[in-house]
Amino acid sequence: MSSNTGGSGRARLADIAKQAGVSEATVSRALNDKPGVSEAARGLVLTALDVLGFERPERLRKRSVGLVGLVIPELENPIFPTFAQMIETSLSQHGFTPVLCTQTPGGTTEDEYVEMLLTQHVSGIIFVSSRNSDTTADPTRYRKLVDGRLPIVGINGYVKGVEAPFFSCDDRIAGEHAVRHLADLGHCRIGFISGPRRFAPVQRRFDGYTRTMRELFDLDGPELVELTEYSPFGVEGGHASADRLLDRGVTGLVCGSDLMALGAIRAARNRGLAVPTDFSVVGHDDSPLMPFTDPPMTTLRQPVREIALAAVTAVVDEIGGHPAPHSEYLFRPELVVRGTTGPCPC
Repeated sequence: MSSNTGGSGRARLADIAKQAGVSEATVSRALNDKPGVSEAARGLVLTALDVLGFERPERLRKRSVGLVGLVIPELENPIFPTFAQMIETSLSQHGFTPVLCTQTPGGTTEDEYVEMLLTQHVSGIIFVSSRNSDTTADPTRYRKLVDGRLPIVGINGYVKGVEAPFFSCDDRIAGEHAVRHLADLGHCRIGFISGPRRFAPVQRRFDGYTRTMRELFDLDGPELVELTEYSPFGVEGGHASADRLLDRGVTGLVCGSDLMALGAIRAARNRGLAVPTDFSVVGHDDSPLMPFTDPPMTTLRQPVREIALAAVTAVVDEIGGHPAPHSEYLFRPELVVRGTTGPCPC
């Protein structure tokens, strides 16, 4: 074991023990690959080595028992850094070090990241809103990982036929709650905007939206198509989609993300409309800054903490040889009513 810091071997053991929260004896046994050390304690020691800048002993480098890959989309949408932070914190508490892989347009692909993670001999991988949420993606990539006995867990995207646990927000309920809230305020021309339709959360949210619109207003397919717009996720996509729906007389809007909702508010204000006096907007996710927007955002809160903790528990159990049932677990969203929704002006 070496480091760029000086000091005696005893001091180093004490530093590692303090960082890991274990005894010096446990550190010594773990570093010498001796029996009598649990995998959790061994992971804590390896994590402490990484944090303090010590090199892992050669005998332990190939094992990488403390590494778990975390594949996540771009970090511009604040909900993804929130997921990353929750997952990283929980993994650390279990003695694992996350290897964060952030995707950006034109950058490293998910498959390239997976290859890199495999060369690092990670103990498992958590996929957040990655290709696991794309219904047009080839599921073979995940089956190969499972067949190779690498524990994987998916968040906000279910891949049918892949023997792994998946954890998602119940987006159908989210779409339903948003419509009912606007309908209770007197809105009937309620629009729906979201990102590309190939993503499972988008499809489910739209399903909840259309089912509730039919129930409350007896609308048919063509009428619902007129009230629906898809565009890239983000503020610009929300602005463009809302512009088109405002031309069609929409007074309330269900948005696929908080960023899209912010774009919709900007589109309304550019027309001289006041939110919520003239136009109501419901976001999705309840990103960290939504209580502080002007006005504060009404949104569907995604239970990020609960989903993240469940996913980490599942991957740790899988690594430990005690797998959870391979199915999808749905978590209910919560409607958070703030200042962007109000009575219909009609």
